[in-house]
Amino acid sequence: MRRLFDEELADLDSSFTEMGEITAKTIQAAVQSFINHDREGAHKIINNDFKINEREAAIEKKSFEMIALYQPVTTDLREIVTILKAVSVLERMGDQARNIATSTIRVKGTKHIKKVEEQLGEMGELVAQMVSEVMSYYVQNEALGAETIAAKNHELSNNAAQVRTDSVNAMKEDAQLVDSAADYLVIAGYIKRIGDYTTDIAEWIVYKRTGKIIELNPGYNYFI
Repeated sequence: MRRLFDEELADLDSSFTEMGEITAKTIQAAVQSFINHDREGAHKIINNDFKINEREAAIEKKSFEMIALYQPVTTDLREIVTILKAVSVLERMGDQARNIATSTIRVKGTKHIKKVEEQLGEMGELVAQMVSEVMSYYVQNEALGAETIAAKNHELSNNAAQVRTDSVNAMKEDAQLVDSAADYLVIAGYIKRIGDYTTDIAEWIVYKRTGKIIELNPGYNYFI
């Protein structure tokens, strides 16, 4: 019975980490589609969103089945609970990527602010890296590593605040930039929210490793 449980848990772990990597790539692709004004790429992201949703449903179903069948306790139970909690967070990240893609399609041929678009690209790279790293920490069962995600999220907050400042200043200087700047603010908010979700997963990794509930999203992580 124990061998079967370990095999199924390993499969569950694999499915979860694979979903994390797919989500990270989707986020990165969504941001790149926006700054490249690639509507075709944005449509692909929207059309493939159901795949992330299906993965979430399958992982949740498998998790509940394992709890009912094996009735795990202590560390085994914490691992399954962590996956149950974190997989829903990954799905919400996918929703934010879809929102970015939707914004890409909505944006029309308006004037652009190259500096801000470069900043958004850097934010997209950073948050995708954060997602990949937090999934690695999950695999390694590394609580201390997971806590470092909070520092990167703080950096992301600072970047988002800079996008906000530059966008607002651009709107003040040139009324023709209002539409573009407003979209930049929205996209920065989506990316920032993904960063917050990443720290949520880090919190569950700490719980998995130690059994302790901690807060890695302090009040200073704001955008607007």
